[in-house]
Amino acid sequence: PHLHKFSERIRINGEPISDETLERILTDVLARAPELTFFEAATMTAFVAFAEAKIDLAVIEVGIGGRLDATNVIETPLVTAITRIAFDHMDRLGNSLEEIAREKAGIAKPGVPLVLGEIEGEALAAIEDVAKKVAASIQHARGTAMVSGTNLFGEHQHDNANVAIQIAFALGWHHQRILMQALQSVSWPGRLELIETDRGQVLLDAAHNPDGARSLANYLSHPKIPPYLSDPQPLGSPVALVFGTLADKAWPEMIDILAPLAAYCVYTAPKGRAPTSLDLLNARHPGKMAADPIAALRLARELVGPDGLVVVCGSIFLVGEIRGQLLNLPSDPVVAL
Repeated sequence: PHLHKFSERIRINGEPISDETLERILTDVLARAPELTFFEAATMTAFVAFAEAKIDLAVIEVGIGGRLDATNVIETPLVTAITRIAFDHMDRLGNSLEEIAREKAGIAKPGVPLVLGEIEGEALAAIEDVAKKVAASIQHARGTAMVSGTNLFGEHQHDNANVAIQIAFALGWHHQRILMQALQSVSWPGRLELIETDRGQVLLDAAHNPDGARSLANYLSHPKIPPYLSDPQPLGSPVALVFGTLADKAWPEMIDILAPLAAYCVYTAPKGRAPTSLDLLNARHPGKMAADPIAALRLARELVGPDGLVVVCGSIFLVGEIRGQLLNLPSDPVVAL
């Protein structure tokens, strides 16, 4: 999902395609196939943009699930991968880890390597069953010393780095120096992204399900900042949590995980689909409320002062709006899915 501009979803050599290219291709796609859903139209636009640019390799991220996802029309990818299995989009994917795993394993293709991250138990068994039926070869991402060099914060990013390295190996790339350079230069806006402002630190994280909340909580409890950053700064204290989420998300579990780590909670309503009621959030873990995310950011800073840490999480919409404000970035109108 994008944080500011829709074109962030389609990148060539790391850069979003231009608004002009996006408008031209998307207009043509919709004219040719007006019946396409939002995700189908976005996927087709990406494929056309890649074809026009004559790319050598495409990294295609599944939107929801896998088996029925718009991206799953690719019949013979070079490699497929599943990073982890967690509860999310349960209205579409199922109510158990086994059911969710089977949906995600739908990207497995005959004879194509399927790289797996830290997956075990019933979820792993389900994936292995699907892979066996279609004759996909499973490769487990193994821990390597290289991942300690990743530029991203959070232990969960080490797991993601292991998956990325195993994908590279599956493609026949074994150049350790180049892989190390990639790990040390990678960035992921809005994912444990620490922004230093003239009023203090703000940590942005797009955690919007319980699994993501646990990863964020783990980082807040045991923060580790890569020592090779040009000017590494320890996290500030105390913590003020700016939290807002959409009503169809598992917000009770998320706030139960995160609220105990914060000295203050400030609840706000992200744009997009219907947000979770601020009164419900406040009733579960008492805090303060601000209808406007920017006002919530301002209030949180007042509560912890310049030496404190403001953590923004719960919704990609919320993180995008506040990040745009902090960095003075232009943003498209909200696409409420």
